[in-house]
Amino acid sequence: MKTDIDIHSHSHFSFDLWLTLIKSHPEFKAKRVELFASFFEVKKPVDEVAKVVKYYDDLCNSINEVIGGNVDTFEIYLLILHALEIDLKTIRKDQLNEFYQKSEDLFLEYRPVVIFENLHQFFDEIKNQGKTINILSNTGFIKGKTMRKFLISENLDQYIDFHIYSDEINCSKPDPKIFQEVKNLIKNPELDLKQILHIGDNPLADYKGATDFGFSAHLLTHKI
Repeated sequence: MKTDIDIHSHSHFSFDLWLTLIKSHPEFKAKRVELFASFFEVKKPVDEVAKVVKYYDDLCNSINEVIGGNVDTFEIYLLILHALEIDLKTIRKDQLNEFYQKSEDLFLEYRPVVIFENLHQFFDEIKNQGKTINILSNTGFIKGKTMRKFLISENLDQYIDFHIYSDEINCSKPDPKIFQEVKNLIKNPELDLKQILHIGDNPLADYKGATDFGFSAHLLTHKI
């Protein structure tokens, strides 16, 4: 847990989001599957839709980690729709935009749960020492712009010096380019790489990605 993180030996802290600071609301994914099926008029059982959604969510996440790019949210929707035997010629981009907006509304209604113990207090402690914080997150169904809205609603945005989301720079962890972006955005250009600590739950994307680049890293495991 957070007590394992040495804040005194580092000057800048980079945090992953999913399963590091937050986890999905227990009802959100099921509600999103229902919304997806009804919005696109999918004629398959909801449990089958849920399996296809999870399959492509996991697959695209793995592709992002291997290639270092970012499969667009709308591309994920289209892969799912194709697998569910929906004719893609009948789908318009404005529909995809409309569905995304509805899913964002649902996400902000069934907001993620903060799992990092005493997070505001911990961020306070870092900032009170004159140190800096960023968010560094691979995205899939939920874009960076939506995560910013959530962090504002949780009064967490006030602590964050900058955000990096894979959909916004078309690059995913563990690619070194995304860790270079962290280095580029830190205001102190003289800061030694080892003074930058990246904290995340993924051994490949977070821990290996950060340490291969030259950052310090902390692999976080919650009992969820």
